[in-house]
Formats: sequence, C-alpha cells, structure tokens
Amino acid sequence: MREWSLGPGDPLYLTLAADARLSKPDYVNDHIWEVEIGASEPAAVGLRTTFGLRARSMRLFLRFTENGSSVTDPNTFVSKPRLRRFYPNLAALDFVPIENLAVTTEFWIPESHAVAGRVTLANRSTATRQIHLEVCGLLSPLDGQSLTPTQQQLVNILAGQTGGLIPVIFMTGGPKHGPGPHPSLMLDLELGPGATRQLTFAEAALETIPASFELARHTAARPWEAERARIEILDAAHVIDIRTGDTDWDAALAFSQKAALGLFFPENGNLKYPSFVQARHSDHGYSRKGDGTDYPPSWNGQSPLESYYISSILPGAPHLMKGLLANFLASQGENNEIDHKTGLAAQRGKLLAAPILASLTWKYYQAAQDETFLAENFSKLVKFFWSWFSAEHDRNRDGAPEWDHILQTGFEDNPIFDVWHPWSQGLNISLVHSPSLEAMLYREAQCLIQIAKRLGKPDEETALIRAQAETLKASINTSWNARNGFYAYRDRETGVTQTGKVIAKRKGAGNLRPKFESETPVRLLIEVQTKSPAAKRPEVEISEFFAKSGGNVEVIESHQFQWHSGGLVATSQKVFNAISRISVRGLEEKDKVIVKIVDMTGEDLTLALPLWAHVPDVQHAQVMIGRSLLDAERFDRPFGFPSLPLPPDPEADTVSMSVHLPWNTLIGEGLLAYGFRAEAARLTAHLMNAVIQNLKQNRSFYQRYHAEKGGGIGERNSLHGLAPVGLFLETLGVRILSPRQVRLEGKNLFPWPVTIKYKGLTVVRAHDRTVITFSNGENVTVTDIALCVVEM
Repeated sequence: MREWSLGPGDPLYLTLAADARLSKPDYVNDHIWEVEIGASEPAAVGLRTTFGLRARSMRLFLRFTENGSSVTDPNTFVSKPRLRRFYPNLAALDFVPIENLAVTTEFWIPESHAVAGRVTLANRSTATRQIHLEVCGLLSPLDGQSLTPTQQQLVNILAGQTGGLIPVIFMTGGPKHGPGPHPSLMLDLELGPGATRQLTFAEAALETIPASFELARHTAARPWEAERARIEILDAAHVIDIRTGDTDWDAALAFSQKAALGLFFPENGNLKYPSFVQARHSDHGYSRKGDGTDYPPSWNGQSPLESYYISSILPGAPHLMKGLLANFLASQGENNEIDHKTGLAAQRGKLLAAPILASLTWKYYQAAQDETFLAENFSKLVKFFWSWFSAEHDRNRDGAPEWDHILQTGFEDNPIFDVWHPWSQGLNISLVHSPSLEAMLYREAQCLIQIAKRLGKPDEETALIRAQAETLKASINTSWNARNGFYAYRDRETGVTQTGKVIAKRKGAGNLRPKFESETPVRLLIEVQTKSPAAKRPEVEISEFFAKSGGNVEVIESHQFQWHSGGLVATSQKVFNAISRISVRGLEEKDKVIVKIVDMTGEDLTLALPLWAHVPDVQHAQVMIGRSLLDAERFDRPFGFPSLPLPPDPEADTVSMSVHLPWNTLIGEGLLAYGFRAEAARLTAHLMNAVIQNLKQNRSFYQRYHAEKGGGIGERNSLHGLAPVGLFLETLGVRILSPRQVRLEGKNLFPWPVTIKYKGLTVVRAHDRTVITFSNGENVTVTDIALCVVEM
C-alpha cells in the first residue's frame, strides 16, 4: 500500500462514491460526495454533496475546540491537511488543527445512500487535554428544512429534509448537541499525554427518519479495519502502481485509475456485466423518473470509443474490458448490427456502433491471453464488421461505408457536420467519405485476421475480409491531400474534396438564378436564416435548366431540413454540373436563404486516424507527422493535439482548441506504431501537463483541455479527461501481460527511471536497462531495446 503526502499545490482529485466492486451502487439514487479542504464557507475539512441536485448543498465538517478556542479552517491549522491514501470510495487525511494534536480523518462511502467518517486524535504533548470534537452539518435544501438537533431512540442526531430525502447524522460515543453556530454533534474528550481516541460518524439519507437513522447507525458500526483491508486488497489487484521521478505525474496517473474504477456500476437485468457512466460528481446520480431513462448523455450508456479509452486507463483490470465487450456483443440483433450506446436502464443509441470492437477485443486478448473469449465471439465480430457494408451504411455500394450520424464519430462538435453552433456548416455526414470510419474498419479487418490466425483458422476464411481491407485502404489513400500532408473528406459520389462557395442568396420565397457551371459535379447546402425555425416548412427545388422540365432536378422537401443555429439547413442528395434555377417556397419576406457549394476542406484530428490503423506507408506517415502533427502552426500545441488546426471562426476557439484525450491516445498509439517513440513521449507529456494543471487548480478532471492554455473545458470529472495511463505505459515500452509475464520494447525516453508494481511484480525501467523482479524473488535484467517478452 502506497503512502502519499499530497497537500495544497499538489494534484488532487477528491470525489468519493460507492465502489461497484464492493457494493451495489444505486444507479437511479446514487449519493456522490466531494472531500472539501477549505473550499466552502465556513472553510473546513469535510464532505459535500447535492444529492444529485436535490439540495443546494449538504455539508459535513469537523470543528475542534480547546480552552474556548475553536478551529475549522484548515488554512489556520498548525499543519495543513495532507492526503495519505485514496481509493474510489475512501480517502484518508492527516493534519494538526491545534498544537500537538495529530488528527487522521478517513471518509468512506460504503454504499449509495450513506457515508461514514472516522476521526483518530492523538495527543502529542505531555499534558492532559480537554478537546471538544464536533461533527457539524449544513443542509441548504431546495425544499423541506435545514438540519436540526433532534433525537431518535434517545440518541442525539441531526436531521433535515430535502428533495424527498431525510438526511440523518449519527455519531458514536454518546454525543450531545453542540453549542456552536452550526448544527453539530459534540463529544468532550479527555486525552492524556500520548493518548489516542477514535470515533466514527455516519450520514444516511432515505425517505424517513427511522430508516435513515438505522442505516446511519448500522454504517457507523461496520468493522472499519476489515472494510479498509478489503478496499486495499482490491486496489492492489486492479491498479498499477506507477512511480516516476515526478510526484505530480504519479498522482495524476493514480487518480485517473481511481476515477475510472469509480465510474463503474454493477450488472443488472439490462446488462449482464458491469458498465460505466462517463462522469460522476455530486450533481449526478438522481433519476426523477426513478428508472434512469431521463439521464443525460453522460449517464445513459457508453460508446465503443469510450470503452476503448477506459480500458487503456485500467490496464490492471482487463476483466472489466471483457465485460464491456460482452455487453456490446449481447446487443447484436438479427441484422448483425450492434448498438452504438448501451445503457444500464436499457437505453440504446439506435445507431450502429463505431467499428472498434474487434480492435478492443484484440487489445483485451493481448492483456489477458483469453483465447476462449476470442473463439466464442469471433463469428459475432465478423458479422458486425460486415454489417457496416450493407446498403444502409454503404449507400453507393463502393465498399467504403459512410457514417450515419455525427454521434458515431466521437467528435460531435465537428464544424463541418455540427448544427449547434452558428459557425458550423451542418453537412449531412452520410454524404461524405470519412477517413476516420474507413481507418477504423481497416483496423477491424486487420484485428479479425489476427484473431483468426490465433485461432488457427485457414486463410480462406478471412479472404473476403482481406479483400475488403484492400478496398478500404485504397479509398483512404485516395483521401490523401499531398499539398497539406494530411487526409481529407471526400464527396460520396464524386470522390472530390469540395471547396465551399456561396452561389446564390435572397430574402423570402421566390426564384434564384445563379447561372452556375462546374466541370466537376458539386453538392449544395441550403441554409435558411430565420428567427422562428420551428414554424417554417420550406421547400427548395434545384434545377440544372431554366425550364421546369428536363435536366437534373432535385426537390428538397421540408422534412429534409434540420434545425441549425439561427435557422435551418439541408444538403442536396444529388450533385450538379450546372444550376440555373432554384425555387424557394414557404419562407417569409424577412427570412434569408443562402445556397452554397458544400465545403469539405476543413481539417480535424480524426482525419489522422489512418496513422493508428497503420494505413499509410512509412513515407506518407513521416510527411503527415512532420508537416501536420508536429507543426506548431497546425496540431502541435503545448497541451496536446487540438480538435482543429485552425478555428473556422473566432467564436470557435473553445471547440477548435479542445484536446480530446481519447483521440490523442489513438494518434499517440499511431506514432508508436511507426516508431516515433520520442514524439509519443512528448505528446504524453503535453497531455499530462494539462491534466496535472487542472488537478492542481480545480481538483478535477475535465471533458477536454485547451490546447494552448491547458484550462479545463466541458463536464467536470469526465472519463474523457482522465490521464492517458495506457499511452504512458506503451510509450515507456512496458506492457504487463500478467504478474508472470512482461513485454518490453524500445527505451525509456522519459527524464526519469520508472518503477511499476502490480500483484507482486516490480519493473524498474531505467534509460539503459530494465530490471524485472517477479513475486518469487526472481530477477531479470534486460538491456536490449528489441521487442521481447520476459516470463517468470
């Protein structure tokens, strides 16, 4: 068990919640707490929640009094709090609030409806002392009443009411109600020289006072040492202990594994294996409907990309990866499609899953060597792969499918396809060839071939997959833009990357006569600017010729328009060499219609995914890495690769400069695949700097980070912002296959030796050698940089 000493100025992540490995967290009524160290008023050491926005605030905190002088503010303590141990559901702090009074406080979340605290006081002086210890409670209800002193079964407690809950605070030792300015339970303690005293308190919030009291009293009576021992054993089994020469890095990597484990919920009647939510903080966890179907996107399931990323953060818990895969595969329908987002309340994304499941399966096999799982699911993965090539997804039957919806991509703010921002275009994503989708499918094919080979299947069984992979590769290569040294979007029909241009505009209904001609057919975007888009039912007819008959004609009906910031937008299904007349109906005089050639020249980080799929040859890979990814004017920024190299609009800075860690991790894996280990190490350092900065300043992870400033963007405590543990280990050149087997490759290019501990295994990775110590005491020293596997 590692002892930490993290205090003010260090990275901290202080969210606590029920751990699905040790209890059954309540998906629809989950109380999540934050440890506070002087963050609120009054400043104190304690806990805070909102019960999932059922209260403005609920706080528990400690007050210490000696000789009539009381202290709560940790900034005035003799020794400020230091975090010594942390797990998903438990945190331990040491501090000295009064001279020579050492205090250890542990906060523990044993289940979703209760929280417990244990306070150990030690008198370090030579005098006998009278200490008054209070557990204070502050409830700011949305309705109901604040905490008040009361009794239950002749026991002094605090009780309140908010949002249908009755929080009750209980304390061992026979406390009385405190005299201070805040509701409290107080114990008068006499501590002789060197004496130690320990007490426990608990809070529970159910629907009645008796029920809450019984749960709080039962929680306080649980065997603390035995419970903590279970937590520590489980932590050692699932968390990789990483010790670099930098405590900030160590803490960020450890907190990320803790946070990722804390996102999981247990299996239920809808999912056979544990699943996870994408963020967990005190405002989460309450379903007003009572079944979870009203939860926001961060709580209604996970996508394949998110599953891939959380598996890379938890290399020490491959069994969780296996369960996530099994949940996806269980949703496979008769048409062999797998849903993109499966939730604990039986939610479904109703989209085809992004094709990354075979990649995740192969990744699981490399970690667990579970050939049985490969054999049981190979045919399902093959059928899922081919489901992408049906006419519903490969609309022009050219062997290179298209995305159905922007939500499948993992980059919902892409300005080419997004409709929510005024500077976005709103292009129908199914009308373009996306290198990201084709790269995922190509890698799926390669992983299926690898799985088939591992299972001893004949080459004939994967012949069609190999042929399809070559078709995908050819399409990806056609998307290469030699001038920019990067991949590009292409029109589905013409295969051309169109440049945007306004060809006609007018106010109100009527005819436009653009007299436009082009050697290469173009696709059009119709944008309607109106103050009342919900009331509009426009219809647009596009004609090659002035005459109403003959030539290429398309009618864009009202149902084809979708809402767009400031109006409506629709994309033509046909492409045109000439446009002579555009008729607009259903608009008012003040409404404005703009007809544009669709612009497909925008670049974003997802276009680099062929690097991860190992599609380009070495020469093209070097060009893309050198001219795009490592160009400071494009993607190379101080805190990671941004979503876009250039913002389409000054207002788009937050989106364009957003660093998405899942995508950065994939591109980092691509760098490693082509031997750019130093560049991958540099990228990892940039990402770690962003994570560490926010853990220090805000004590939180964030959904994204600003590529230039490092500031957090989006939802707090999001999976998407956890430190890239897997990328760090892969860049270090260490892959733990089991406690008896380690894979090494390359050199340690980080500035310090790294020690890794896992289930009795210790790996010390220096710059010129690696020393491996197995649980039986056997030592192996490796100096060769070539790939090797060391076994006990």
